[in-house]
Amino acid sequence: MIILGIESTAHTFGASIIDFDNKKVLSNEKMNYTTKSGGMIPSKVADFHVENCDKVIDSALEKAGKTFEDVQLISFSQSPGIGHMLKIGAFAARTLSKRLNVPIIGVNHCIAHLEIGRVLTDAKDPVLLYASGANTQVIAYEGGKYRVFGETLDIGIGNFLDSLARFLGLGFPGGPKIQELAKKGKKFHKLPYVVKGMDVSFGGLLTHCKNLYSQKKISIEDLCLSVQETVFAMLLEVSERAMAHTGKKELLLGGGVACNTRLQEMSNIMCKERDAKCFILENQYNVDNAAMIAMLGGMMHTSGTRQELKDTEVNPYLRTDEVLVSWRN
Repeated sequence: MIILGIESTAHTFGASIIDFDNKKVLSNEKMNYTTKSGGMIPSKVADFHVENCDKVIDSALEKAGKTFEDVQLISFSQSPGIGHMLKIGAFAARTLSKRLNVPIIGVNHCIAHLEIGRVLTDAKDPVLLYASGANTQVIAYEGGKYRVFGETLDIGIGNFLDSLARFLGLGFPGGPKIQELAKKGKKFHKLPYVVKGMDVSFGGLLTHCKNLYSQKKISIEDLCLSVQETVFAMLLEVSERAMAHTGKKELLLGGGVACNTRLQEMSNIMCKERDAKCFILENQYNVDNAAMIAMLGGMMHTSGTRQELKDTEVNPYLRTDEVLVSWRN
């Protein structure tokens, strides 16, 4: 089955063609909204998606060596995400479904991160550390749903890094720029470490970092170094606790922040000490991408899920643990 996947939850508009029967990604194209200063303004990002959606979809088809007539299913990111951007991807998916007379399926973006990890690695039943812009969750499968064992109490880890980068004048996205500056840091400064049970919090830490830098008590390089060491330790503490609670011996990283090499290094160390396995995808599958959307759509369709156009309204606030995972039963 040839599937066209469409991703548009935030700053990325992506399109992918996959051969679902052979679990092969034929193309995985995307265009990202970026700035030199400041962050995302949803209406501007939505305009960016409108301007580029046809180019990205055409590029995905061309790279895969396919045409619209080859597409047998269209899958799109239906939840969660920023409403302005979700609607652009949904509109494109509905239009193509109607025009090509092929089925359409909307999928949960968070779960798609986990499922593509299971497909493209040897992970069987992992705990997912989902670290992205708006989302920070520790997720594992149990009883027909993906359960959230821990999460952020305020902002996502990626939004925290982007907000700090915006304050420092680094532009958007900020995570990669903070990572490069952290490599030049020489001294670790102790920062607030906020773990509450299985949950984490970044809001107070962000304020603290802004005040520390404004008072010229720390260099930008040392600040970035100290921030990364602190927040990644927080994420891995709750991930390790989830692994101990569930008895699972696998950790899978997902989300854009999972591209950070220091987070990957710390994850591998933790898993080695627990005699567990750590699975890390290629960066193209950690960041927001359409291949994961297509893959999950194929799983849902194969398990019997069907949607009419009236069922494809976007849901920006749908939680991971509200989705019935019928394809794993």
